[in-house]
Amino acid sequence: MTETDSMLDEATTTASVTTVRQLALRFRCADDIDDKQARLIGILTLPPAPGPRGVLIVTGGPQYRAGSHRQFVLLARFLAARGMAVLRFDYRGMGDSEGAPRDYRTVDADIAAALTQFFAAVPALREVVLWGLCDGATAAACHAPRDPRITGLILLNPWVRSATGLAHATLLHYYLPRLMQAAFWRKLAGGGLRFGDSLTSLCQAAAASQNAQPEADAPATLLFQALRRYRGKVLLILSGDDLGAREWTTMIARDRAWRELAASRSWRQEEVMGATHTFSSAQARGQVERLCADWIRSC
Repeated sequence: MTETDSMLDEATTTASVTTVRQLALRFRCADDIDDKQARLIGILTLPPAPGPRGVLIVTGGPQYRAGSHRQFVLLARFLAARGMAVLRFDYRGMGDSEGAPRDYRTVDADIAAALTQFFAAVPALREVVLWGLCDGATAAACHAPRDPRITGLILLNPWVRSATGLAHATLLHYYLPRLMQAAFWRKLAGGGLRFGDSLTSLCQAAAASQNAQPEADAPATLLFQALRRYRGKVLLILSGDDLGAREWTTMIARDRAWRELAASRSWRQEEVMGATHTFSSAQARGQVERLCADWIRSC
């Protein structure tokens, strides 16, 4: 066996009414830090008869291939039960993969290696949708224009953090709603709130929101440049109860160029009401799974 086709183990699991297979794969990725070939580990989830469109799950960090509350495992099984091959993997330096740790800005080689392995392992594959959460979404989008086989992006709560953006979102979606709550004023009147500390925090957020500085390597800047070049379809899924998602909506509301890009006919946006950043409840996770499956089949 070679490194690219060796399978560390094989297991079967039942998802819905269809039996899917899980294969552990080992493949190589050049490590630009120590100039060695790092060995990466991925899990391929296969339906009995894979179709031409597969899904590559790009993890957000620091996180490994299972995902928070096994989110990626369950998503892969759900999609495979509906005929889609799915690969989830560990970046270099994360989980069971070798190499030095890195962030979303430096995982292009990892994603490219995973795509090469994916197409080699599933001969029926012709195109791929990249799925990512948080900075995994930003990493996926930044890689997508490089490979014409990537025909779709599913981006959940994309990472667009900046000091200014965070301050705007905090003011709009945290401080202002609190001022409208009777419970806040009761707590203040009863001495249960450290008013001085709260006022200082509010003033700091207000000041930060007014001190916008250009950030050439900010995630929002890199994401915009990539998505403007990308020619495939995009599904954006936002959590209803997540500051990161509110940073996204605040950014869109304040930036005309972003609004025009997001208004493209190739984009679709959904919101899962009440969901946390990782869609941790069974209800939220199930809604995400259904949204993804329906969109992949229709796009």
